[in-house]
Amino acid sequence: IRYLQFIREAERLKNVLRSARTSTGRHESTAEHTWRLALLALVLADEKPELDLPRVLAMCLVHDLGEAYEGDIPAVAQCDPASKAAAELAAMERLTPLLPAEAAARIRTLWEEYEACATPEARWVKALDKAETILQHNQGANPKGFDYAFNLGYGAAWFGGDALLSELRRLLDEETARHIPPAR
Repeated sequence: IRYLQFIREAERLKNVLRSARTSTGRHESTAEHTWRLALLALVLADEKPELDLPRVLAMCLVHDLGEAYEGDIPAVAQCDPASKAAAELAAMERLTPLLPAEAAARIRTLWEEYEACATPEARWVKALDKAETILQHNQGANPKGFDYAFNLGYGAAWFGGDALLSELRRLLDEETARHIPPAR
C-alpha cells in the first residue's frame, strides 16, 4: 500500500540529527523537533482560536519533510538559503509521489503554504518552529562554547505583530540571555 511506502520513507527523519541537543546531551532528531513543535502548537491552540488547528498541526508535521535526504542545516551554518530550499523541494518531489495523488497534493500544498509563509497559520507555525528551536537550545545540555547569542536574533522577525508571540519571544530571549556568560 502506497501510504506505508511514504511512512517508511518519512522514517528517515528519525535519523536526521539536528544541532540542538536534548537535556541529556544527545543530538535531537528532526522527528523529535517536529513532534514537540506540534505539541507546542496544540497546547497554545486555545490562545489562537481564529487559526485552523487541524491545518496548523498538519503543517507542523510536514514542515521539515524536506530534510529527509539532505538532512538539517543549522541556521547558524546556512550560507546559501537558495540551495537549502532547492534540496528541500527536491526531497518533496521525491517523497510525495509515493502517496496516492490526493494525499500527495495535500502534503505538498501544506508544505508549500509553510514555505510561502503567507497565511496566518503558516506564520504561526514558522514562529513556533523558531520558538521550539530556541527552547531546545536553552533546555539542552550543549557543549562548552555553544553560541546562545545567535538565538537572540534568530527568527525574530516572525514574532512581530502578535502579542502572544511577542511575549513568548521576550521570555525565550530572557532565558537565552541567562545562558550567555558575562563579558570580561
